[in-house]
Amino acid sequence: MTGAVPAAAGGGTTLELIRLLVLLVGATALVALAARRVGLPYTVALVLFGLAASAALPTLRLGIGPELVLVVLLPALIFEAAYHTELAVLRPSLAAVGLLAVPGVLLEAALVAVVLHLAAGLPASSAFVVGAMLAATDPAAVIASFQRLRAPERLATLVEAESVFNDGTGIVVFAIAVRAIAQPTTPGDALLAFVAAIVVSAAIGVVAGWLAAQVVATVNDHLVELAISLVLAYGSYLLADGLGQSGVIATAVAGLTLGARGRQLGLGPRTIEALDTVWEFVAFLATALVFLLIGLAIPLGRLVEAVPAAAWAVLAVLVGRAVLVYGGVGGLEALARARAARKRRRAGERGAGERGAESGQLLAAGARPGAVEETGDGLGGRDRAGVVPRAWLHVIAWAGLRGAVSVALALSLPLDVPDRAFLQGITFGVVLFTLLVQATTVDRLVRRLGVQGEAA
Repeated sequence: MTGAVPAAAGGGTTLELIRLLVLLVGATALVALAARRVGLPYTVALVLFGLAASAALPTLRLGIGPELVLVVLLPALIFEAAYHTELAVLRPSLAAVGLLAVPGVLLEAALVAVVLHLAAGLPASSAFVVGAMLAATDPAAVIASFQRLRAPERLATLVEAESVFNDGTGIVVFAIAVRAIAQPTTPGDALLAFVAAIVVSAAIGVVAGWLAAQVVATVNDHLVELAISLVLAYGSYLLADGLGQSGVIATAVAGLTLGARGRQLGLGPRTIEALDTVWEFVAFLATALVFLLIGLAIPLGRLVEAVPAAAWAVLAVLVGRAVLVYGGVGGLEALARARAARKRRRAGERGAGERGAESGQLLAAGARPGAVEETGDGLGGRDRAGVVPRAWLHVIAWAGLRGAVSVALALSLPLDVPDRAFLQGITFGVVLFTLLVQATTVDRLVRRLGVQGEAA
């Protein structure tokens, strides 16, 4: 007897999966460490490493499917981001997040579709599928830069919250677009299905998060509480997905609800510390694996044919983002400034004696509009009536990266979709552009605008 234990049926496959997981985790740790030394976002470095490995080993086939990203890794990322989002920090920017995450997704998908239809000659239905795949943003690389540069917490929260929710709405739009290819539908029916999915998914998340918070508050064991949070993250996703709704939106709302309700119920410090530490590690690991898998999943050969169309899609994505941020979010800020100005005028007419405290606060934030614009603090900083400071608009516009969700949706395209490989190539091209160009230059933009180190 040699002491070796014979593998049971199927044990060989399990062992290979464990070996692969250890290899991937080890590679992510080494690449992330090397990226930190050269000042490159580790997410971008992992994509480059994956691309290099895929090119150097063309026979490498990991069998990367969309379920690995959408069902295994994405719920952890969404839940961690939502759970750590403080509503008090998010509330002043809630209108901006809602604009970018709901109508903004539809607008960007439609704009990409129009450009690809007119400039690249794609059928309208196929062009809209590409637009839906590219509507969801992925700011993980930018958030890493925000943390390194000590960017304002509210700016990071706004960008991350937008991504959390437009991932969900983008996946809903994609599902509707794919169904429309096989079974044409009217715009009214499509819009009704979109709204219903958002409402029902959010309701599932609220109920699940509230129930989990109630249970956690009665348990005095941080390990059990961690287990409940894990069940909530994946259970809410699987429940909504099983009902044909958006698992991402359900998980996001569940995380927000657990965080907010848990703080109200007074979770113990040990519980909060355990949740923070474990979920921070899970999110780091999931993020690293996602970006490594992006590099491994993108076949460089497929990009060559799609380069011209991908260039048009990049242009459409950048223009759409600019319209949303400067026109939409900037417009909300302009309205808020106008309301604040009217309040100041009314306060002045009533006299400083009646409303001394309120008018003093307003004047401190906006008595010198020119100075507010120069400092970039804007009404979103000291005066919470504003949506976002004007200097932040440039950062938000450039932070609209595409990443894991877009790649996973492209991989999940049904085999019978016309020009499937070409549509995937367009999507992969846009993802690479945003990660290799936008993610690597956001540091300089943040420094040039003087955003780092501001109070939120």
